[in-house]
Amino acid sequence: MNGESVLILTMKWGTLYSAADVNRLAAQVRRHLNRPNRFICFTDDPEGLAPGIEALPLPELGLPAGSSDTRWRKLALFRRDLGGLSGTALFLDLDLVIVGDLAPFFDYPGEVPIIRDDDLFRPKPLRRLRPARDRFLHMVGNTSVFRFTIGAHPEVLDSYLADPAGASARYEHEQQMVSDLLDRQGKLTYWPRGWCVSFKNDCVPRNFASYWRDPSLPEGAKIVLFAGAPKMGDVFAGRGHKFYRRIGNIDWLRRAWEDRDP
Repeated sequence: MNGESVLILTMKWGTLYSAADVNRLAAQVRRHLNRPNRFICFTDDPEGLAPGIEALPLPELGLPAGSSDTRWRKLALFRRDLGGLSGTALFLDLDLVIVGDLAPFFDYPGEVPIIRDDDLFRPKPLRRLRPARDRFLHMVGNTSVFRFTIGAHPEVLDSYLADPAGASARYEHEQQMVSDLLDRQGKLTYWPRGWCVSFKNDCVPRNFASYWRDPSLPEGAKIVLFAGAPKMGDVFAGRGHKFYRRIGNIDWLRRAWEDRDP
């Protein structure tokens, strides 16, 4: 796929994230992706987006008349027609920090590579008391970072729209549904463990060790995510400390996060 133009997609709606968050992510992509690409933000408010960012309207989820449940809005990425786009796309949530080369995310084999959600959290031994549930949760991917071919998997959105209430009853959130449907078809694969890491679980020393060691980046990590608490906004605002977990100096992470170019 080297030399082929690729797409970077993200989504912003409401007020939880701002244009500055999109601009920071776009700057990180420019620093870490050395191949032709288009950075596209699906949004309900393009005001303040930096030059070079292509703003497109939020794709319609297509819910039945009278329904206003937009919690699963990300499923609209699986529309047959997604803003007139085509080709290979890497979706990135806004609450992450890119710290390494993004090219491997396009070169890695597989139809829909995704983060294995379990890789972002510490083991949960008690889950083994329910083996079927444990197997299911170990399969679930985290859609903060995933690659797909636009228009190639319309069955994901079609299945949801066929019975939105049933989907909400069977699955806790959209990424469980996406993972289950694609896994049953043999289309789901996982990024190598260590490419996408949790700030809390992989960067911050455990418990009271955090009082004498600052957070650090694991070797080989390419993206830092904020699974669980603290959230990204809390970390960069100096919040998120616990009596048993200090968040020390994060200058290295802040430099990677800032909206700047070399």
